[in-house]
This record gives sequence, C-alpha cells and structure tokens, in this order.
Amino acid sequence: MKTKTNTVTKENIVDAAIFLFNTKGYTGTSVREIAKRANANIAHISYYFKGKNGLLEHLVSKFYEGYLDVIDQCYQKCTESPKLSLMAIVEELLRYQYENRRLARFVHREVTLDSTLIRQVMMTYLAKEKYYLLNLLERGMRANQFKQVDIPHFLVQFKSLINMPFLQPQYMYEVLHINPYEEYFVKQYSKQLVSWLEQILFQKNEKQSND
Repeated sequence: MKTKTNTVTKENIVDAAIFLFNTKGYTGTSVREIAKRANANIAHISYYFKGKNGLLEHLVSKFYEGYLDVIDQCYQKCTESPKLSLMAIVEELLRYQYENRRLARFVHREVTLDSTLIRQVMMTYLAKEKYYLLNLLERGMRANQFKQVDIPHFLVQFKSLINMPFLQPQYMYEVLHINPYEEYFVKQYSKQLVSWLEQILFQKNEKQSND
C-alpha cells in the first residue's frame, strides 16, 4: 500500500534526477548524488526504479506519456476540424513542455543519443506521435482544410518547431527574442507557429468535403 511518505520520496527522487541530469548530464550524475539531493536513501532508488537506468526509463516514459496524452485530447476534442485540432496541439504541446521544461530539455537531449532505450522510445512513443499527426494531416487534406504538402518533410519541420525551443532556449532568445522559460512564451510562440501554418498548410478559402 502506498503511503504519502512513499509518494513524496519517489517524487523527490524524480525531481532530483531531472535537476542533476540537466546540470551534470546523465553519465556525470551518480546514484549517490541523486539520493543526497532527494534526501533519500540509495536503497529507495533501487526499490522504486531498479537503479539509475530504470530512473532514466521512467523519466522518458513519464514525459512522452504526458506528451501523447496532450495530442490525443486535442485530437479527440476537435474531430470535425483537423485545422482546429492542429492549432490546439500546437498550443497545448508548448504549454505541456513549458510546465515540464527541465524534463523536456533533458528528454529531447537524450533522444539525440543512440542507445537501446532511445531506440525503444522511437519505436513506441514517437511512432504513436507520427500516427496521430499523419492521420490528422491526411484528414485535413481530404477535407480541403490543408494544402497538399509533402507530409514527411512537414512532420520534421513541425516537430522541430515544437520541441527545439526547450532544447535550445538560448538560441530562441538570440533569434526570436523570446524566452521559453517565461510565462508569456506559450501564447506568443503559439501565434507565431499558427502564422507559419497559415502560410504553408492552411487553405485560405476552405471548401468542406466529407471526411
């Protein structure tokens, strides 16, 4: 049976790991350092996560489960309008990553590495993300809400624009003069991405057709 103390201890370990993995890197962080920052015992990390690698897997899964849940909710809410679904996905994914910005930065950085865990992530969570977005684009094109674009290239551009701010916040500030770690970021950057979508994807004069 879970107790409040157990829950707090587990959350403290997760928070400590996110902070240390971001500042020192995964390989540069020891289990002892995580336990010390979390005010927990090393045994707690073994008990809850089976060690540092299990903790890494937990963090990646935690991030992408929330990420995909955001996409699914937006997808389900606007079933009759792919355009509204995509606009909602833009804003809500940015908000989700802003609210979990340390975790987002760490996970996006880890995904660039070639490891067994990351390959598993690519085959599961990222494949689901691709399925949702691919289906949404195809529906939008059939409904004449979207232009006929090169879908693979669009997906690469879209994902980069959604995730890059949290991987390289300094570059975002240098180029666009907006800080992904500030509260105003989600609304301001969402507007910029919708403007980009209006230029390359959205039809100006939509003619609805049966989906």
